[in-house]
Amino acid sequence: MIQRVTSPALFPPPTYSHASVVEAGTRLAFLAGSVPLDADGELVGAGDPVRQAEQVIANLREQLRAVGSDLEHVLATDVYVVSGEPAVLSAVWEVVEASGLSVGPHASTLLGVACLGYTGQLVEITATAVVPEGREQEAVRP
Repeated sequence: MIQRVTSPALFPPPTYSHASVVEAGTRLAFLAGSVPLDADGELVGAGDPVRQAEQVIANLREQLRAVGSDLEHVLATDVYVVSGEPAVLSAVWEVVEASGLSVGPHASTLLGVACLGYTGQLVEITATAVVPEGREQEAVRP
């Protein structure tokens, strides 16, 4: 069970919660950063943070599916964007909101950074998610 908490003593967040709480014994998945590469390892959306965010979300869905989870069960994300411009960060956040990640809503941090790991990479998202009971058997095993 996921409890999403918004503290009444803090500002009301637009599309995320201040915290997510799960009961002990719940199966969690800690996902590596989702990046804007296609199945062949090629960068998608060179120079376009919105297109890269769309690819990152698509890849995140696949990561979640591989462990038996989905976007609605994401507890927390860190969204990294190579930019110091609030408008660019906001454009990427709009992709996150439209993806279904904000349905939870999950706890999230949006960060502007100097660079990321792949040449030309502008967006990356790390995530922690619940693997719903009974779905862990669906997860792909190596």
